Amino acid sequence: MKKGNPDPVLEWLLDPASPGVRYLALRDLVGLPANDRELISAKKAAHKEGPIAAILAEMHPDGYWSKPGTGYNPKYFSGVWSLILLSQVGAMVTLDERIRLACDSFLEKSMTRSGQFTTSGGPGGTIDCLQGNMCAALVRLGCDPERLVPAYEWMARTVTGEGMVEQGDKEAPRRYYAYKCGPLFACGINNQKPCAWGATKVMLAFSAWPVERRTPLIKRAIRQGAEFLLDSDPALADYPNWNDGKPNRSWWKFGFPVFYVTDILQILEALVALGYGNDPRLVNALDLVRKKADEQGRWSLEYTYNGKTWVDFGTKNQPNPWVTLRALRVLQAVGGGEV
Repeated sequence: MKKGNPDPVLEWLLDPASPGVRYLALRDLVGLPANDRELISAKKAAHKEGPIAAILAEMHPDGYWSKPGTGYNPKYFSGVWSLILLSQVGAMVTLDERIRLACDSFLEKSMTRSGQFTTSGGPGGTIDCLQGNMCAALVRLGCDPERLVPAYEWMARTVTGEGMVEQGDKEAPRRYYAYKCGPLFACGINNQKPCAWGATKVMLAFSAWPVERRTPLIKRAIRQGAEFLLDSDPALADYPNWNDGKPNRSWWKFGFPVFYVTDILQILEALVALGYGNDPRLVNALDLVRKKADEQGRWSLEYTYNGKTWVDFGTKNQPNPWVTLRALRVLQAVGGGEV
């Protein structure tokens, strides 16, 4: 934080009226240490008020939202989406036992013995965007990493192809399926082509995984995944798509929360966190982020789930603290968003 020269954008993010944003801004932008009294107080306030409290208030006492099961449906109110949302607003298992209960319930119902997270309860329901989103969410929520080792190993193998066989070999212990149909993010929904939305989620999950837990297999998967996302200019989002048409316009609409629809900012969030912030292939994407800021240095909410999940996060196409927080995290990490 700048001394003697208050930053109006930072002051906006630190407004006590928005305890969730305030907590994350103190943690991620100001960089207060974990034992700082102000940060501890802000973290507790964020769990008692605002989005975290509102989402947890909708949870069933048995640890699920909407209905029991794998948590994928109904969108975007069930367990999958509620846990992703909680992770993005800074919730932690150590601050509320309900979060731990929800994580435990999800792992029991939705992770197979081989480590796949699944929409259906069986391994055939696995898909990159779900696997990446849930791995990232559970790590950030503070779930015991030992429980996630099979999920990360499965995810890494599906990227590199090591130890995997074609989906038709139903006797193989590790094989691809109709959705997760091949290595390097191949996806049945994307006409069996590599899916950059799924790739972004997987790389985001790897960025959340502790460095000391990154096995040689995971490191190889990170390298291959990064090269896939960087092989095309992320600012153009010219990745393979199911009909070889123009890239989905959602790439350029920065939003909050971020579920399976992905934006260019999330590519940067993943790759910068993995140490690629100085890669020259990210220059155009970083410039794109900077140019999206308004004259006051704020970013607008361009993609919204308002009315579609438990909490609304602002008015569409208006300056938004959650999106601004996302952008400033990335820019500060690469030295272009001084706070």
